[in-house]
Amino acid sequence: MPTRFTINPGQLTLEQLQAIHASVQQLTLPQSSREKVRASQQVVQRAADGEQAVYGVNTGFGKLANQRISKSQLETLQLNLIRSHSVGVGEPLSKEVVRLMLALKAASLARGHSGVREVVIDTLLAVHNAGLVPYVPSQGSVGASGDLAPLAHMTLALIGEGEMLQNGKRMPAAAALQQAGITPLTLGAKEGLALINGTQTSTALALHALLSFEPVLEAALVIGALTVDAARGSDGPFDPRIHLLRGQPGQIDVAQYYRALLQGSAIRNSHRDGDDRVQDPYSLRCQPQVIGACLDQLRHAALVLVREANAVTDNPLVFDEDDSMVSGGNFHAEPVALAADGMALAIAEVGAIAERRIAMLIDSGVSRLPPFLTADAGLNSGFMIAHVTAAALASENKSLAHPASVDSLPTSANQEDHVSMATFAARRLQSMISNTAHILGIELLAAAQGIEFLRPLQSSAALEQAHAMLRQQVPAMPQDRYLAPDIEHATLLVRQGKLAQILRTLPGLPTLWVAS
Repeated sequence: MPTRFTINPGQLTLEQLQAIHASVQQLTLPQSSREKVRASQQVVQRAADGEQAVYGVNTGFGKLANQRISKSQLETLQLNLIRSHSVGVGEPLSKEVVRLMLALKAASLARGHSGVREVVIDTLLAVHNAGLVPYVPSQGSVGASGDLAPLAHMTLALIGEGEMLQNGKRMPAAAALQQAGITPLTLGAKEGLALINGTQTSTALALHALLSFEPVLEAALVIGALTVDAARGSDGPFDPRIHLLRGQPGQIDVAQYYRALLQGSAIRNSHRDGDDRVQDPYSLRCQPQVIGACLDQLRHAALVLVREANAVTDNPLVFDEDDSMVSGGNFHAEPVALAADGMALAIAEVGAIAERRIAMLIDSGVSRLPPFLTADAGLNSGFMIAHVTAAALASENKSLAHPASVDSLPTSANQEDHVSMATFAARRLQSMISNTAHILGIELLAAAQGIEFLRPLQSSAALEQAHAMLRQQVPAMPQDRYLAPDIEHATLLVRQGKLAQILRTLPGLPTLWVAS
């Protein structure tokens, strides 16, 4: 059931953002923020009533800022802005992303530095609380001067001229608003500009990726530990003394996760003595160093994105204490772009090292398991081509991981001469997460098959739980069969958080995110 909570502008937490991302919440504003909103709106109204040219209030936009607009045309100016900027293309943004966009825009405007009326924020919250999803095409923003096109489509729905998504189908926004009992918004001075200036789309996309990847990363830890046991690897590389000497917090935490997951494994105990192998491959023993570094990147991204979710990012900004409006560049989404690029590298690396572990498992010379994890190799190919799929996905992620933030194409007749590309930087993460989740699904199948060859020895209680969870969906593969459905079943365990629950139930472990 939806819960009701108050948006305290500037104080949204990662937990609150996660709740908004997960389902429709009933959001309200504190009275104190309304007083600040009213004060800033009066500054804009005085500017609109005055004779001095003020950008965004009585002038054109971008390169047309030197064009003065008469008082009688100020509402038309804002309406035309929304219509002209609704030029997005591509598939619509997901409901999770649009929910965050509505909430983040309301929270930003409620800081009281945008000069909008209360009704603007109330309409955003009403649309969100009713579970309405404005139709917002996913392509068309360069992540500077705000996420103009996607936010314009969102706003077009608020005024009843755009569209809403209902059960995956497009319908006129006016009809959806009427059904929900919401009055279409009529824009006043500066309000269209305040609604489309800002980083709420790129921030929502990046938060969507961060929150979507959390269970995948936790599953990667469980599956990586299962592979250690399947390959009869050592738990020595997870000794806390090693990681304390380096001092990297993510590495220290990941080593602790692996120690907890492997604790009590009879497989590990069976080869403590007499094993002629001196060291494990890097894909096994360097997991804390690699996944830990990825975790640090993701934690940093979480901090940046929570700050951005609480930020005021439109332009110009209103300061009621001295009755001023100041033009700046908070709409430039470089912080989001760099955070998203860091996330891309982390997501790619989690998949890349998992692909290497699969390659190790099917190589009998390294894993000392049957070739390609099949007892009758030659007649059966086992996991030979499943690994090829993993390699293809890992390679695809390498291309997708190229930093988007290093690109910039000037727009608006060179007025906007450096842009962040944050929206694409964040949007491409979903494809990368899907690729990495499928790689991990393949590794889960391979590691579980490896464990089968070590029976009757048992792994740890936690890892046996993971093995049993898979076997409830997918039986062992003593001979070749149609494997694609098995991969999908295993990938769902990764993406839907089933494996993550195993990690979360182990006592005494640090939380994954520390942003809040």
